[in-house]
Amino acid sequence: MFRRNKTRERRLKMNLNVNDRWQNVNDIWRNDNEQYSNGIPSSVGMFDVKTANQTIIEAKKRPDPEKLWKTLWYEGEVCCLFADSNVGKSIYAVQIATEIANRKKVLYFDFELSDKQFQLRYTDSNGNLFTFPDNLYRVSINSEKFDVTNFEDAIIQNIEKTALRTDAKVLIIDNLTYLCSSAEKSDLAGILMLRLMELKRKYSFSILVLAHTPKRDLTRPITQNDLAGSKKLYNFFDSVFAIGKSAKNSDLRYIKQLKVRFGEYTYDSDNVIVCTIEKDEAFLQFKEIANGHEKEHLKDRSDKELEQEIENVKKLQGEGKSIRDIAKQLDMSKSKVARLLKKQTSVPCVPHS
Repeated sequence: MFRRNKTRERRLKMNLNVNDRWQNVNDIWRNDNEQYSNGIPSSVGMFDVKTANQTIIEAKKRPDPEKLWKTLWYEGEVCCLFADSNVGKSIYAVQIATEIANRKKVLYFDFELSDKQFQLRYTDSNGNLFTFPDNLYRVSINSEKFDVTNFEDAIIQNIEKTALRTDAKVLIIDNLTYLCSSAEKSDLAGILMLRLMELKRKYSFSILVLAHTPKRDLTRPITQNDLAGSKKLYNFFDSVFAIGKSAKNSDLRYIKQLKVRFGEYTYDSDNVIVCTIEKDEAFLQFKEIANGHEKEHLKDRSDKELEQEIENVKKLQGEGKSIRDIAKQLDMSKSKVARLLKKQTSVPCVPHS
């Protein structure tokens, strides 16, 4: 009896699924016909034109994106991880690649380390090697086939060919400067990102790009402005996260989420992931020890630095600039500018003798 009921349940679910699918097809046909009868074309040049209802009906048939790494990177996204030099972004990227390779094929384009440097990084003090998942492939440049003519075009084209030949959908590129040596120039950065987005759309690739941040002020939180070439690059990325080095404890790193298009905005400045870098059985990795506030890892501002900030704000105000203009020029929030203006006006006047 129990088995018979289970069979009946399965058949009922199958019928419901079939009915749902037919309902979706009918809805799409109806929307297509209504759009056609209203004189609205389904495409114009390079654009597809659909009603909002038709868009969500068709999108509903596809599965939701899968988490690739926490809520920081999802399937089908072009994501960016940036950090200063020697903070550990390559270590963290290999850790991400290793975890994903337990489920999917991953290509790690390593334009940073030689094979010997990579080997030493994943060897313990007794000479034992770490064993990576078989689905993780490290891709490096063959010096004998190095082509300096149209180098940036060749890099993108070879990334595409390698992914197609290996049937891999998850790509990690270490790092951005090899894709575009002038990535900080906004026009070239925009062209670069359009090409990466094209690969994503064309083949449903999930791409993580590692990028560098110029020397930053350790008294301030990490923001989008710390990404080199930030204006063009940041707008194109689906998601962005960064690694900061604690100014209070040099052994600590923290991971902060800056941009999300799908999923939850989990690891903001009030909930950064605090880590140490340790080697465990030949595997160099970030070990999570807590979640905390970013301000706990920022350098304390000296009185001299504060005075200089107030002086800069005061000078721009004297030139007739608004709080908005001052904030933009000094790369501050408007509320911070207002606080500094209040500080400089609240200093008591000392009469001359």
